[in-house]
Amino acid sequence: MGKPIHQDEVDGIASLVWENVFVSGYKTYMLAYFTKSGLQGGTYYFLTYDMDQLMKCYTEMKQELRGRYGPTDYFRDIYRELREYECLWELSGNYVHLKTNTRRDEPVMIFYLSPELAKIILGDKPMTAKK
Repeated sequence: MGKPIHQDEVDGIASLVWENVFVSGYKTYMLAYFTKSGLQGGTYYFLTYDMDQLMKCYTEMKQELRGRYGPTDYFRDIYRELREYECLWELSGNYVHLKTNTRRDEPVMIFYLSPELAKIILGDKPMTAKK
């Protein structure tokens, strides 16, 4: 991946950013989050250039993650209207979250949180998408 384009540290969590990382054929920005214990999470921000490509990307990533992690009860289903879409897989304290918000012009994002990072960020609150 080469050298990160940006590095930052806040409250003991170091984040590194890479550009031009390809995931399932889509160009992304990739962030990795580290604590003293090592890698604790990451985020992919998918670069799409219009609403059709964004919706296609979201749908393909949802199918790929569902194939990998199985169905989830935590989701906001996809419709062809401007709104927020998300799916969440909770895997033994690990979280994989797929999200976009077309009302706010947010990109498709996939992020992973380890149990340690989830505890730091969320405290005791569970991370859930609405059913």
